[in-house]
This record gives sequence, C-alpha cells and structure tokens, in this order.
Amino acid sequence: MVFNDRKKLPMIGSNKNIVLHIPHSSTVIPFNAGFIADKPTIREEIEKLTDWYTDELFAHEGPFIPIITPFSRIFCDVERFRNDDNEPMAKFGMGVYYTLCDDGRPLRNHSEQLQSLFIKDYYDKHHQLLTELVDDILKSAKYAIIVDCHSFPSIPLNRDLNKNTPRPDFNIGTDVFHTPLSFIETTKEYFSKLGYTVGIDWPYSGTIVPEKYLKIDKRVLSIKLEVNRDLYLIEGTTKKNEKFDQIRKVLSGWLEIVERF
Repeated sequence: MVFNDRKKLPMIGSNKNIVLHIPHSSTVIPFNAGFIADKPTIREEIEKLTDWYTDELFAHEGPFIPIITPFSRIFCDVERFRNDDNEPMAKFGMGVYYTLCDDGRPLRNHSEQLQSLFIKDYYDKHHQLLTELVDDILKSAKYAIIVDCHSFPSIPLNRDLNKNTPRPDFNIGTDVFHTPLSFIETTKEYFSKLGYTVGIDWPYSGTIVPEKYLKIDKRVLSIKLEVNRDLYLIEGTTKKNEKFDQIRKVLSGWLEIVERF
C-alpha cells in the first residue's frame, strides 16, 4: 500500500510503529519539464538507478507502515539533503533535482525555479508525510522505528563515492544517534549466519530520520538495509532471477527480528 497522501494514512496504534521507507522503487516521471535528454537516455538512467522491486522485497505483514515514493528518483530524490550545499552528490548534478546522468551526460536543465517547484511540491510533501507519521506513532508507542529500504548495483556507479569491490551482499546504513549498536550487531549476525557478506555503511552510509527528530530524539530509531541487486536480478537486466523469492524470504525473516527489537 502506498501512502503519499496524509488523508490516506491508517489509524496508528501501539501495534503499528515501524515505517518501511521505500524511496527509490518507482520508475514514474510525473511530467517532463526541464528534461533535455532523449527518451532512451532517460530510460537508461531509470534502469540504472532504480532500486528495482524493493517494494516487493520488503513487503511484510505486521506492525509495518510502508511509505513508497510514487515517482522516480531521477525526477526528485527525496533521500538527498534538501539544500545542495549540504548534499555531496549535488556537485555531480545528482542532488534533489538531477541535472546530470551518472556518466555526466546532461539530463535536465539547471533551473532554480524548477528545482524550487520540485522541492515544494514533491520533496517537502514527502518529508512532511514521514514526519507526521512518526509524530502519530510516538503518541501511542515508546519508539518509532524507520527501516530505510534500498538496493544497490554490484558494480559501482560512475558517481559513487565508494568504489571498493567486491561489494557485500547486504549493507547496513546507520546513524550514530538513531541506530543502536545492538540493532547493527543483531542484523549483521542474522545475515552472516545465513552465509551472506555484510557491509556497515559500505558501499553507502547513513539512514533517513525526519529533520524534526534528527540528533534530538532517541525514541526515533532508524536503520537502512540495502540489498545487492546481483542477489535477485539477472545480471545486466531489470528482470528477477531464480533467487528472488529466496531473498524476499530472507528479508522477511529479518523484518521479524525488527518487529521483536
């Protein structure tokens, strides 16, 4: 279920305190304003940067509330810092408002007016929704847990800040204030016992926390889990491989641990 409208949020009770934040699974471009790349280039970029099927991989019954961003990250990336001055990827044209492709080719005209529009109508609304949801959870639960759900390519992107290889099967993204050490250790132990390799803040670091609570309120817990796409996709394609259901079950087992945490 996709919650992109405050009015559609479920009633929050003590049994609903875990947010599944899924920001990069969509391939939708709501409108084409500003794009200067041709359609094949845009399609190529979407295929390269989408966290394919994370909405399916992390689907799980229980005290989980999914927030699935309904537009592509190349349209507006809600996981970037709002201000380009604070966002390391902005210098590569890949901040909130992407202007360049991963390989440096032009994607969209740089327009402060368009960027401001996207931030106001898409980025801010998404973060307002996440914040209000956490607000509601904390009214009836001791903790609000955010699981930031992602995948990543086995081969580093051109613009990746960390290009070390071979990459792990799973990556745990953390925040020193909002991710308890026991949460990290339990997660690492779970995947390691199943024979998977695990990175901690590698190849990507951090996890999302609403700005209202960032470094302020320890009742908000957050952990990012990223799946190496090589585990569940046919290499070089966006098609599921024969291990897709197995990986989904592995993630389901981990989410049961999160539920008990």
